[in-house]
Amino acid sequence: MATFFSITAILGIVLLAVTSAVNSCPPSDRAALLAFKAALQEPYLGIFNSWTGIDCCHNWYGVSCDPMTRRVADITLRGESEDPIFEKAHRAGYMTGYISPAICKLTRLSSIIIADWKGISGTIPPCITSLPFLRIFDLIGNKISGEIPSDIGRLSRLTVLNLADNYISGTIPRSLTNLSSLMHLDLRNNRISGTLPRNFGKLRMLSRALLSRNQLNGEIPSSISYIYRLSDLDLSLNQLSGEIPASLGKMAVLATLNLDGNKISGSIPPSLIDSTISILNLSRNGIEGVIPDVFGPKSYFMVMDLSYNSLRGQLPKTTSLASFIGHLDVSHNHLCGPIPVGSPFDHLEASSFVYNDCLCGKPLSAC
Repeated sequence: MATFFSITAILGIVLLAVTSAVNSCPPSDRAALLAFKAALQEPYLGIFNSWTGIDCCHNWYGVSCDPMTRRVADITLRGESEDPIFEKAHRAGYMTGYISPAICKLTRLSSIIIADWKGISGTIPPCITSLPFLRIFDLIGNKISGEIPSDIGRLSRLTVLNLADNYISGTIPRSLTNLSSLMHLDLRNNRISGTLPRNFGKLRMLSRALLSRNQLNGEIPSSISYIYRLSDLDLSLNQLSGEIPASLGKMAVLATLNLDGNKISGSIPPSLIDSTISILNLSRNGIEGVIPDVFGPKSYFMVMDLSYNSLRGQLPKTTSLASFIGHLDVSHNHLCGPIPVGSPFDHLEASSFVYNDCLCGKPLSAC
């Protein structure tokens, strides 16, 4: 009888072990994660302390798996988080090292978020572009250098590409415009040079294009206006030149247009004034001509900054017809004549009008 119970117990243990192994992540995924971990050093929070045991789908911090296949589907490691591990340590995260190419062995990855660790350096593994199911690739807030992989356009399912606040150089790969599912592009605050692809407008699903604080040059492609979902376009603090495409003002949902701090010339297209844009920043360029006198009920500006240009003429009389203008700055131009009375000018300070040729009237001195 005792022998029977012993055999039963042993069979139970074996069955439990087999069941556990079947429900665990594949050994190859576990090995890839451990190789990925080996290239990183996180000294303060113990982020990787939970990466033990045979099942990388069970309680491994920042790792989640497909419930059906048990393959690793997501790596989510954020250096700034409200997770208890951060609150307990009373500090943000800091991690050094590099992103190992071993991550590419996780062939079912849907999202890679390794964000805001401040110290992760090295380059983007070129093999990233071989991950066919990747939808989110977010490396914001590190010290990643090198170039964006030239064949990034292979990631046909990618919806989010966020490489902001790094040291990425080189040009924007021409294949990037093949990312037909891309909705969010953030390349801010890097060292990217060269021109914007002429066929940028192929990114028809894009809603945000944030490329400020780089070294981009050349003209703004008029094809951008083909992106009918685009609501936020930030090309500020680059070296862009040429004129502003008038077609940008005809876009259906564009709400924010930041072109400040470039070398843009020409005049302000009237279409930008009578548009859906509510935040318009054209400051610190070489824009000439007059401010288009085409304000109307459709004109609703929370911010309109035209300062530090070479605008001439008078302030538009139709400005009073705008639905709303919250902040207006036309300082440091060559404007002249009386400042109109009434809204929106009655709530603006003198700093919005100073350093012009001969503007006068409240809030400046009398004419």
